[in-house]
Amino acid sequence: MKNLFLFLKERGRAEYHSATDDEALEAFKRVSRLEGIIPALETSHALAYLEKLCPSLPDKTKVVLSCSGRGDKDVHTAIKYLQV
Repeated sequence: MKNLFLFLKERGRAEYHSATDDEALEAFKRVSRLEGIIPALETSHALAYLEKLCPSLPDKTKVVLSCSGRGDKDVHTAIKYLQV
């Protein structure tokens, strides 16, 4: 069987987008500061893209974002790039 992600994309059941590392680090900082949650860097990329996506969505659209991983494992990487 094909890769699951390709399978879903070819059937119009999934779309894939990206965010830059800088955008992800900004999302990492923002969520950590505002929500007290340290997101994993993978989740930070998704949060960064979500910030770009939401203004284009119709009113009352519901979005579900799954937070995966453990951000505490990424703190040292984030500190290095954020120069904190």
